[in-house]
Amino acid sequence: MQDQQVYRVPWRLIKPEDPPASAGLLLYWFPSSQQELERSSLLNSRTLSLYASQCVTLGIVDAHTPIGEKFAAGDKLPVAVLAQPDGTLVGKAENKNGYLKVEQVENLIESEMKKRESALKEKIEDAKSKAKSGDNQAAIQEYRAVLDQRCLFPNKAKDAAKALKKLGVADVGQLFDTPIFDADRSAQIERIMLDGLKAENDARYTAAERLYSEAHQMDPADPAPLRYLGELYRHHIGDWDKARETFDAILAMPADPLSRAVAMHGLGKMTIHEGEFKKGLALMESSVQTYPLALAYRNLAVYWNSEGDAAKTDFYVRKALALDPSDPYNLVFAAAFMAGNGQGDEALKIARDNEALLPASYNLAAVYAQLGQKDKALALLKRHFFEYERYQAVRTKEMMEARVDAVFASIHDDPAMNAHPATN
Repeated sequence: MQDQQVYRVPWRLIKPEDPPASAGLLLYWFPSSQQELERSSLLNSRTLSLYASQCVTLGIVDAHTPIGEKFAAGDKLPVAVLAQPDGTLVGKAENKNGYLKVEQVENLIESEMKKRESALKEKIEDAKSKAKSGDNQAAIQEYRAVLDQRCLFPNKAKDAAKALKKLGVADVGQLFDTPIFDADRSAQIERIMLDGLKAENDARYTAAERLYSEAHQMDPADPAPLRYLGELYRHHIGDWDKARETFDAILAMPADPLSRAVAMHGLGKMTIHEGEFKKGLALMESSVQTYPLALAYRNLAVYWNSEGDAAKTDFYVRKALALDPSDPYNLVFAAAFMAGNGQGDEALKIARDNEALLPASYNLAAVYAQLGQKDKALALLKRHFFEYERYQAVRTKEMMEARVDAVFASIHDDPAMNAHPATN
């Protein structure tokens, strides 16, 4: 959550062996290089993030795969393609002077959505006419066709459901609101979310909670404010009841894969801490299957390390690093395991290079504890608990973890580890 963007688009790498999407629309991005993949404006967009909550699959595709040969053969990359699950091409956004801008891709999908929404309006009007003429069965069939589009067009599905109930059809299923796509209101929501992120990064957690809550109230159908609220409650404030309520709300609504993955990870982390290890593990495994998060991979490594499974621990450490090899949190986390695996010099170099990173204090302490530098480890743990953490509820939980964490075995009996009442 350290990115200075709040609407990170949940792009996923599409592999040839992946099962094809069976519903909605598919938006394929064929980047021209790794550099574009890391810096493109397509990485951040509230519009694209919201469409990912509405059955639009967002995939990064290698142009040399069968999908690339079908949709991008002969095209100058980068290019974005909108397609139907049956392989029908809907439209393309081609680069201008070598650059593909997020506005082009947003316009591509918005244009298609408006076209389809217009067709649904006509279908509803046609159904109304049939109902007025007494042909209720034909009208019901038309309304059901609109209802079947509930994922892409929630509001039109609600209109159809209302009409169906008047015709005596009660089994319309669960319905949801459409997120706000209006440009001005969307920009306002994004500004409030960015203010909330700044407050969170400045450790002004009460202000962050207020701002994220304001954004949520402005658009209850947008899962991003709930995602940030849930993590704020879980990780910073330590109010796990509110965190659970918030994460459960995400999982009960149409939500993009990133938001769902964050919710499952958060629930899994709390569930493990409360002693339901297998249930918590299953939630975290579901999280990375839904959308790969370095945070979830790191906590899966922690889980298997606590179980004494070195192979699985190493596997998940490497998975986290593979997502972002230069991310300092991934590097410090990996160093904590290097320190216990005979790579002390390398671990120490990483720790020294990143010692100023306040949120990494816990893992930095782990490096020094395993390398026999007890005073340094205790000082960094103190920094973590009393400078980085601001709420006693979080402090208490994490101090309990530290007292049983294998990486701190060398200082478990040190009086300083038991000095604070929260650890007893």
